[in-house]
Amino acid sequence: MIQGRNDASDSSPDPGGTPSGDVYDWFRRGTKLLEEGSPAAAAAILERAAQAEPESRSIREALARAQFNSRQYNEAAGSFRWIVDANPVEDYAYFGLGLALWRSGDIEAAQEPLAVAVAMRPDQRHYVSALKQVQATLRARRA
Repeated sequence: MIQGRNDASDSSPDPGGTPSGDVYDWFRRGTKLLEEGSPAAAAAILERAAQAEPESRSIREALARAQFNSRQYNEAAGSFRWIVDANPVEDYAYFGLGLALWRSGDIEAAQEPLAVAVAMRPDQRHYVSALKQVQATLRARRA
């Protein structure tokens, strides 16, 4: 892996709460934290990056994944929904939105984005599996 200009020693926020470096540095640190298994820390820094670059889908996707992995399901749903609204052909965003809604307890709402993800990419077994589980849960609740 290529190392950036900044190492972990300069990733702390300044007294005003803003991480050092530029938005790209924040993105890289956030994705590295996510890869290393620190999703809450990743979400915090990626939230700053998303505030600074609100139109960046790459930042939003990394933020959504970090939020999901740190069990911030409502926030993750909002981030994935932003991606879907910005680019309705992002199958992964539909999948993430569906999973986040499911995990937040809104199983009924989870069904539609998961169905869209499956319609877009029926070859993705994990999309199909998630949709089937949501549908089974809904059938069981109605029975």
